[in-house]
Amino acid sequence: MATRVSMVTNLERVRLPSPVMAASGCFGSGQEMGTIMDVRRLGGIVTKSVTVRPVRGLPPPRMAETESGMLNAIGLQNPGIEEFLRKDGPFIAEVGVPVFVSIAGKSVEEFAEVAARLREIPQIAAIEANISCPNVERRNLVFACDPDAAGQVINRITQVTALPVFAKLTPDVSDIVTVARECVRAGATGLSLINTLLGMSIDVDTFRPRLGAVTGGLSGPAIRPVAVRAVFQVARALPEVPIIGMGGIRTARDAIEFLLAGAWAVAIGTANFFNPHVTLEVAAGVADFLAARGLRSPSDLRGRVEAPEAVVEEPAYRSG
Repeated sequence: MATRVSMVTNLERVRLPSPVMAASGCFGSGQEMGTIMDVRRLGGIVTKSVTVRPVRGLPPPRMAETESGMLNAIGLQNPGIEEFLRKDGPFIAEVGVPVFVSIAGKSVEEFAEVAARLREIPQIAAIEANISCPNVERRNLVFACDPDAAGQVINRITQVTALPVFAKLTPDVSDIVTVARECVRAGATGLSLINTLLGMSIDVDTFRPRLGAVTGGLSGPAIRPVAVRAVFQVARALPEVPIIGMGGIRTARDAIEFLLAGAWAVAIGTANFFNPHVTLEVAAGVADFLAARGLRSPSDLRGRVEAPEAVVEEPAYRSG
């Protein structure tokens, strides 16, 4: 008899019908994608980041293809919270699938203001705090590069909302575990790992950067090994904390790799640009994988990687 698989995934205070979500920045709020697919079959949707005021974004060109992914320098372009509430609020309230709203800001109080306004939309499942963005109050540092700054943002958000808060972290740090610990201590329900890596590409014919902003975020298959490493290290340190793993997922086997590393769920971003059905296809593939091995739930894979207990802490250096 074939094993009956349940794809339902619980992230503590958030229940997902599937562990495979659409990542922030590549799916909008789901409205446009809903014209070509049934978004109600998704595990969840993470919206594009929204800020207090409208943001025009960075100068073009904003995207550049790489051999195994892409660079983007969008600059958090969005219409601001007022227009977001008007345009996307009704859809989010009625879509029938868990929606995480990604929020961003230039200061701690901007994050808090956006989080507080989200009370106006019923049915939001959680907030994803995109703390991997510039903090102009601290000389343009990134909140997530400083454990104290990261904790301040998360703590302030949790003061103004009862929604679960997932902190989205950057891999561009020397010790991601320390930042993750501080976010959880400050009140984060879970963690989203990882955001893009900072990268650059140069056109050798023109001698100019391929991006108008010179540098941008590298995403796609190139960053998957980095993302899996980050998930593995944080999951080993914080096994009871829900982790949404992301970074270069294109196939079911990619998603399973994240689950084995310790992720509770996964989110797919860049792959949506060339295959808008990828999220549903990956979820189906994960279900088939579970059934073929007599497993009943994605949680049966969580953290099952057979790795030595003695893991070298970040940063790791190899000599010889």
